[in-house]
This record gives sequence, structure tokens and C-alpha cells, in this order.
Amino acid sequence: MDRKFLPGHFRGRNLVKEAKPVAAADTSTLHFVGDEDSSKRRQILDGARKVFMDLGFDGASMNEIARSAGVSKGTLYVYFADKNRLFEAIVEEEVLEQGNVTFNFDPGRDVMTTLREFGQAYIELLCRPGGGSSIRTVMAIAERMPDVGRRFYENVLEKTIGRLAAYLAAHVKPDDLAIDDCRLAASQFMMMCQATLFLPFVFQAAPAPSAERIAQVVESATRMFLAAYRAKGE
Repeated sequence: MDRKFLPGHFRGRNLVKEAKPVAAADTSTLHFVGDEDSSKRRQILDGARKVFMDLGFDGASMNEIARSAGVSKGTLYVYFADKNRLFEAIVEEEVLEQGNVTFNFDPGRDVMTTLREFGQAYIELLCRPGGGSSIRTVMAIAERMPDVGRRFYENVLEKTIGRLAAYLAAHVKPDDLAIDDCRLAASQFMMMCQATLFLPFVFQAAPAPSAERIAQVVESATRMFLAAYRAKGE
């Protein structure tokens, strides 16, 4: 297949086997129109996301995904070689969505306000409706597809840890914070914000926490963090 006809996101990636059509040899199902191409891919990803969320990776099939997306199986294979590639594309979208979330880590802002606001925004993102399903699915498939799990961790979780750590490092001074390992401190704060909220949510033992409960937990985490890391001279 000529790669110039593939959607821009796929150029240079071996997502479609060349010279070996997976579906029937009838090429009438191939559509190479830019806007239609993008719309069809979006339609497939939305349908696949629902199937993966409802049935999990192992329970999902290309037949079920095609049915959910409202496309033929032949059209589905034009865009994605198999459900592994389709799942990877969905994870990549999740990575981009969460990776592009901006938290206000302006070094000029005071630490207590910054930690409170970040903690609340972070937990709201982590425990948003639908967010638990994607995380559960990535966790379940990470052993079988380690590259997917690693990319999700590096581009979402580790990147956020790095941003918070850089902010904390800017405040390590005699009258502000006393921290030897800012990445460790950043990870500790993020984990404290998750306490009693994230695990019950992700394991479906409790619904998404309320804004009031999130604020309560984050306030406690902020006070504990500052009790440990506030410079003694302040």
C-alpha cells in the first residue's frame, strides 16, 4: 500500500501489511479522502474504545469492534492491522490527552497554594469518569505489551512527576523547602493525594470521589508534605 495515502499519524509506521491484504482483495473498500479518512478513523477509535472498556482487551474482537464502530471488517483492517495496533492507538490518544494537561507550576507561586491546586486537579484527572477503565486496561495488558505500559508511564506519570519535581527544586532554599531528592518528594506527594481515592476507584470498589472529598484528602497531603519538607528556619 502506498504510504502517502495513509493518515498522517501512520506514515512511517508498519500498521498495515503491504502486499498482503488482510481483508478481501476487493479494493472498493479503500477510501483515500483526507476529511473522510480522519472522520472514519475517529469513528473506529470511538467504537473500539467502548468495546475495550466494556469487554477488556481479551474479550474484545475485531468483529465486535467493527460492529460497535459501524464499519465493515474490511474497512477496519484498512486502518488497523489487528486489535493490538488498535489498542496502541487508543493508549496513544490517552497519553496525548493526559500529557497535554497543563498544571500551574509557575516557580513564583507559593508552595502551599500550588500543591493544593495541583493535587486537586491531578486527582480529578485521575479519577474522572471513564479514566479508570483506560488505566485498568493498560495495567492488565502491560505484562503482555510492555512497550504500551512503558509509554503510558513515561509520557503521563513520569512526566508529571518531573514537572512537580522541577517546581519543588526551584523552592529548595533556607526559607522555603529542604528537600534532598525532589523526584522522590514529588512522587510522595502524588501518592498521598491518591490515598483512599484512587485505588477504590480504579478497582471499582467506590465511585469517583466528590470534589469535597478530593479537597479534604489533598489538604491533608499538603500539610503532611510541608510538615516533612518545610525548611526548619521558616
